Amino acid sequence: MNVIGVTGMPGSGKSVVSRVADSLGMKVVRMGDVIRNEAQKRNEAPGKVAVELRQEYGEFVVAERCVEFIKNFSTGEVGSSKAQKDKSPVFLIEGIRSPWEVQIFKKNFPNFKVIAIHSAPKTRYIRLKKRMRSDDSTEVKEAQKRDQRELKFGIGEVIASADFMVVNESAKGKLKNTVRGILKNELQNSC
Repeated sequence: MNVIGVTGMPGSGKSVVSRVADSLGMKVVRMGDVIRNEAQKRNEAPGKVAVELRQEYGEFVVAERCVEFIKNFSTGEVGSSKAQKDKSPVFLIEGIRSPWEVQIFKKNFPNFKVIAIHSAPKTRYIRLKKRMRSDDSTEVKEAQKRDQRELKFGIGEVIASADFMVVNESAKGKLKNTVRGILKNELQNSC
C-alpha cells in the first residue's frame, strides 16, 4: 500500500494538492477532518479540540485514526468496494503536523513520503481570508496564534524533513503542475 503525506502551514495550499491527488485517482484522507468532526461532536472550536485530543490520547491520536481508516478502507470494511480494494489505492494524507504523526505513518506504511508546501505568511493570510473555513480567521493576530499552535505541534520539523518541498507563491496552476508531476512519479513507482 502506498501512502503519501502533505504538510504545510494553514493557507499554504494543501487542499490544492489534495484536489490534484483526487483527480489522479488517489484516496484523500484529511487529518483536519478528524479534528473538525471531533470539534463538532464536542461543540468546541477546532483549535481547542486539536490540543485537547492530543492531551487526552497522546501525540499520535489523529495519525492513528487516519491509519485505522486507511486499513479499514483497504480491507473493504469502510467506504470501499471489492473492486477498489483489488486496485490497492494510493492514499494522500492531508495535514500532517507533527514528527510523531510522520513516525506513525512510516511505521505502518514503510514507503511513506511527505510533500511540504511552503508559502509566506502574508500570502497565506490573504488566502485564509478568502477561504474562510470554520477554523480560519480574518484577523492577522488570530492567524498568527494559529501558526504558533501549529509550530508547537512540530510542523516546522515535518516541513524541514519532507521528501519534497514545493514553494507556492505564484499562480495556482504552477502548484498543480508541480504537484501533479511529483504524484504521477510516485504513482508510477508504486506499481
